[in-house]
Amino acid sequence: MLETGLAFGGDYTPEQWPEEVWAQDIALMRQAGVNLVSLGMFNWALLEPQPGRYTFEWLDRVLDLLHAAGIRVDLGTPSAAPPPWFARLHPGARLVDRAGHALGQGGRQSFCPNSPEYAAASANIADQLGRRYGDHPALSLWHVHNEFAGVNPHCYCDTCAQAFRRWLRAKHGDLAALNAAWGTAFWGQRYGDWAEIEPPRLAPTAVNPAQQLDYLRFSSDTHLANFRRERDVLRGYSPGVPITTNFMIANCKWLDYWKWAAEVDIVANDHYLASEREDRHVELAMCADLTRSLAGGGSWLLMEHSTSAVNWQPRNIAKRPGELARNSMAHVARGADGVLFFQWRASRFGAEKFHSAMLPQAGTGTRIWREVTDLGARLAGLGGLRGTRVAADVAVVWDWEAWWALELEWRPSQDVTFRERVEAYYARLWEAHLTVDFVHPEAGLGRYPLVVVPSLYLTTPATAKNLEAYVTGGGTLLVSYFSGIVDANDTVPGGPYPGALRDLLGVTVEEFLPLRAGERVTLSDGSAADVWAEDVHPAGAETVLSYVDGPAPAGPAVTRNARGRGAAWYVSTRLGGADLARLLERVYADAGLSARPALPATVELVRRPPYVVAINHGTAPAEVRGATVAAGAVLVLRDEP
Repeated sequence: MLETGLAFGGDYTPEQWPEEVWAQDIALMRQAGVNLVSLGMFNWALLEPQPGRYTFEWLDRVLDLLHAAGIRVDLGTPSAAPPPWFARLHPGARLVDRAGHALGQGGRQSFCPNSPEYAAASANIADQLGRRYGDHPALSLWHVHNEFAGVNPHCYCDTCAQAFRRWLRAKHGDLAALNAAWGTAFWGQRYGDWAEIEPPRLAPTAVNPAQQLDYLRFSSDTHLANFRRERDVLRGYSPGVPITTNFMIANCKWLDYWKWAAEVDIVANDHYLASEREDRHVELAMCADLTRSLAGGGSWLLMEHSTSAVNWQPRNIAKRPGELARNSMAHVARGADGVLFFQWRASRFGAEKFHSAMLPQAGTGTRIWREVTDLGARLAGLGGLRGTRVAADVAVVWDWEAWWALELEWRPSQDVTFRERVEAYYARLWEAHLTVDFVHPEAGLGRYPLVVVPSLYLTTPATAKNLEAYVTGGGTLLVSYFSGIVDANDTVPGGPYPGALRDLLGVTVEEFLPLRAGERVTLSDGSAADVWAEDVHPAGAETVLSYVDGPAPAGPAVTRNARGRGAAWYVSTRLGGADLARLLERVYADAGLSARPALPATVELVRRPPYVVAINHGTAPAEVRGATVAAGAVLVLRDEP
């Protein structure tokens, strides 16, 4: 990244424009305050137009022009878009869907991630780039690939089947262990030879969930191996230059980013608003907090976001005046040391020609351009934020494997999803002006007065032990329904639900009681809930709220179990909005978190000592620490005690 200050810029695609435009671009970049651009992500066909023939001269000129202007480069490897000749020469490397159809070319990531031909070709182009540019003075950061698994998270070809079997041998050791882990006694699925095992291709009915879960792990590991291969090639040419890739926290379910974060030198993320959501700024904050958490609480890089509308949502809503700055500063408030956009200059052709840019089709006489240059100037004056750490109040447990397992087929209710509960709890914490760190289920928790577990269907014994130690050591834990249900193999442990968390929560659940579409239940404090209820029986816990009606009238709905020096709360139904906020007020008090800023719920307040960032998403001015934050504005203050 940059040696000093905050990074500002975006994806630069000079190959889409005549060479005489390049000088104009660089002059405008300097005017806007751009100091870092991403370059080269989709240039494989231009850099290697035929196998083994390279044409780097145009890229040499671009890098030299940028360097002369004082603009640093995040140089990408183009492995997300193999050239047409690759597909022609290696038809077996095409991506195959779950139904067995080989998919066509003409887009990006249209390759099998396990293809040995792809592995060799992508490593070679990375080697060529590293050899030529590893010591170029403009180089600030290497950027491997682009949005791994964005459109090719899983392939089901025969090459993948062979790789899956090798992965299974390494994990399970022998077929006896695999058969036990997968529960193949069910439906007569016992395997007697490794060659009998296939990827979980489309079948007449639900495929073994443990097999599917292992395939999702295998696929995430495959993409990570592809990243490591290119990373290690580049590191050999420029050992002092950091190497990253762009995560997709908002949109990518299929990569276990806890594993990935340990493999990059700088955590970087792409974030695009779900533009039709009224609470889109809250979802943005959640993804920024999760990105920072992947970075171990340290700084990270916003690799891509948009100046206004994107082009791939059902309805691509333009950002309103000031929203560009609010979005950008919210990422900075939550730990980003740089703000980059896709893209610098709006494309005139191709699939993303209607995607917004720093320099729009309408040019420099536009509101977007004025807001871009204003943001560049503002970030240039905030270099003191670089390297500072966000002060968090609460931890929320997030686990990709639990997400995968929860949303396989044949669960008790299709309305129970991972992101929904996480976002419901996060939104209430955001409105209460509590800043969240996300944590792996087995991470250290002792510094947090409150830990929230919104959704942890898959819970390992190590996780249960970790949460137990946290509570007995004095922490306050809140667990939402349908957590603790299965182990890492999607197997229900012995005894009643909630399995691994039963003793910690001090309850047993005899039966899940999912609700019909539109059905609601009432709790003893007047709260209304939907989607889910349970037949809960206290086994040491006290009842905090009861069901008034529904399938479990008079039964416990919310419980609290004193354990050691702490307490574990359990919420057995889906509360939302004001009802969930009211319950959380009781939990905050239990955790000692009752003293919070008296601010409107529309004001976002994040401490990044020695600074505090206040963002007013409302329509009226707000007073924050003796200063006025105008409607729609952002204010950065010194964080005085």
